[in-house]
Amino acid sequence: MAAVKPSLGRVLPGSSILFLCDMQEKFRHIAYFPQIVSVAARMLKAQALSPPLAQVARLLGVPAVLTEQYPAGLGPTVPELGAEGLRPVAKTCFSMVPAVLQELDSRPELRSVLLCGIETQACILNTTLDLLDRGLQVHVVVDACSSRSQVDRLVALARMRQSGAFLSTSEGLILQLVRDAAHPQFKEIQKIIKEPAPDSGLLSFFQGQNPLFR
Repeated sequence: MAAVKPSLGRVLPGSSILFLCDMQEKFRHIAYFPQIVSVAARMLKAQALSPPLAQVARLLGVPAVLTEQYPAGLGPTVPELGAEGLRPVAKTCFSMVPAVLQELDSRPELRSVLLCGIETQACILNTTLDLLDRGLQVHVVVDACSSRSQVDRLVALARMRQSGAFLSTSEGLILQLVRDAAHPQFKEIQKIIKEPAPDSGLLSFFQGQNPLFR
């Protein structure tokens, strides 16, 4: 009997979508919030199709979806994300999926979701599980996700990995989508990733013999 080939987790522009989860004003107290938003903004610049981002709108051709958790109480999306061209979808559920179900159903070609936002142990984890349950590949952008508690963040990342999600960095995913230095927009992409992503406290999580990531 032939062995079942494991999923390699490849991401392709034509079958991927970027999810931006709840990066709102009242969450500024979350650990590494400025860094997380900065990295998510980099993902959006490389991939979004929003009119205000026309200079990079067609770089990779990946659509983006933005949610806000109870915006009446937790405020709007922070402006530094650069998501003015996206219409936020309000939610109360600790998963993006019920709020964006129509968007998912309208994309039969969809295979991969690139997931950024907060909090890792709450909306990111629950969104991941719901997406996996629908048979979609989930790529958690680890340098664009955080929590108030770094223990919660670490354990949630390990939990998602155990469930079948892929843990990736923003630059790794962007370069997977580009695939080739001959890409017509590669010089523009280079400008976006020229500076390394800001430190968001993840290095110590992955160093040494951390049993959660064996």
